[in-house]
Amino acid sequence: MEDIIKDDDGQMQGGPMDGAETDGTWHQEQARRLGISYKGRLRQLFSPLDSSLASAVHKDAECVEYTTKEELHFGNAHVIDAFNENFGISDNNKWTVVLSIFYVGYCLLEIPANILQRRIGANRFFFLALTFWGVSSLSVVYAKGYASLLVLRVLMGIGEAGYYAGMIYYLSFWYKRHELAMRISLCMTGTFPGAISGLLAFGLVRARTSLLTGWQFLFLIEAVPTIAMAVVVLFFLPSYPFTASFLSPRERAISQARLSRDHKPQSHGGMTGWQGFKAILCDVNAWLFVLIYATFNVGVATMTYFLPTLINNLGFSAINAQGLTVAPYAVGWFMVVGQAWHSDHTHDRGYHVMLSTLISFIGYVILATCVQKSVGAAYFALFLVTGGNFSLFPLVMSWAANVFSPTSKRGVGTAFIVSISNCVSIASPQIYFDVNDDYRKGHAISAGCLFASFLAAFILRTRLSYMNKKRRKELESLGKEENEQDDSAEVWDNDLRYVFMT
Repeated sequence: MEDIIKDDDGQMQGGPMDGAETDGTWHQEQARRLGISYKGRLRQLFSPLDSSLASAVHKDAECVEYTTKEELHFGNAHVIDAFNENFGISDNNKWTVVLSIFYVGYCLLEIPANILQRRIGANRFFFLALTFWGVSSLSVVYAKGYASLLVLRVLMGIGEAGYYAGMIYYLSFWYKRHELAMRISLCMTGTFPGAISGLLAFGLVRARTSLLTGWQFLFLIEAVPTIAMAVVVLFFLPSYPFTASFLSPRERAISQARLSRDHKPQSHGGMTGWQGFKAILCDVNAWLFVLIYATFNVGVATMTYFLPTLINNLGFSAINAQGLTVAPYAVGWFMVVGQAWHSDHTHDRGYHVMLSTLISFIGYVILATCVQKSVGAAYFALFLVTGGNFSLFPLVMSWAANVFSPTSKRGVGTAFIVSISNCVSIASPQIYFDVNDDYRKGHAISAGCLFASFLAAFILRTRLSYMNKKRRKELESLGKEENEQDDSAEVWDNDLRYVFMT
């Protein structure tokens, strides 16, 4: 092979012998010889990632040849009298403030957290987020008084800021656009941990030692594994495919090549975070996504915290209410995964979002009309609401990731949707104010929000379908030379060649 020379910008010069590039390892091998390691260096926690290896993997990807063959425990704890006594929660109004204040730090830091993730890498970012959240949760075990609980809730919101949108951004570097919904459903669904949380609460509320009582074990059992996982993530989670030690150089090139043929994600360079933010503000699609997410998240935010309370109000004891949350979450998990799988399989997002909003809407209508008439009907409605609400998370956010481009706009865009929408979540728990009427008014408001989400999804899908048809006609009218552009660069969503997933 040729000798390796670096130019003034530090980029590698020279080229391989005939046929060497198609193996997808040549540029990475030269980077290794120059001392560039895929493991990187943790010089300091906030130091930026080295782009040299990313550049080498992208070059190999261009020529490689291959074949194609939260807060759930808070809802559980609220029905435990000892928890309420410890923190001075004497009425429903105090409880809803505890729920709402979480979103203050969450909303303010969502976008900055996402920009920080791109700078320092996923492993260091998730380490910081998980550690901060875990320590805050652990502090609840030893805290006392209403004011301390409010402070810890704000800190937990700060710890969780950027995590959800950051996970979607992270997965977009590993999977194609039509593979995202299923992966997001497996990583981020609240139904599976919800079922586990209910089981833990059902057993742990009976636990008691000389130092800790039942509700304290709830927070302890969630905080300690979170902190331990943060350490594991820091040392073993690859920030990008090109830093994955478990992949060979050829596999890293193939991983990048398959994405480059789909949406060409870029880990370095391109649009800055500020430019991405301005682009999102001017994008009508972003605001439609905000409307979809904000309205269905009203139902999610309330159901996450109030499910044990709602079951308790059906006439079941506090302890039995914990156990009865498991079934709606377990059935909901199958709906979440099933909807996501079918959405990826059919390459459709809009119709699946509309179906989930409709299912949840029907559930809330049943709750608003039958909660005082039939315990069985009300409990059945909780299955519809849980499955419908939580299946919307992977569907809506994978849809947004499929609509925004370039990479920086995609990262800022998903964070923007979550941040702005969760501002609505600050007020969401307040709709369940009518405790004496079995929360019927709250259910009716949630039903209206889910119907608004249905309409917004219909409008967005119609708009994107129209834009795809319009662009296809414009491309057909262009001459061949006018239509030919640089295929190696990431295609922006305002480019005629970009096809929106509908």
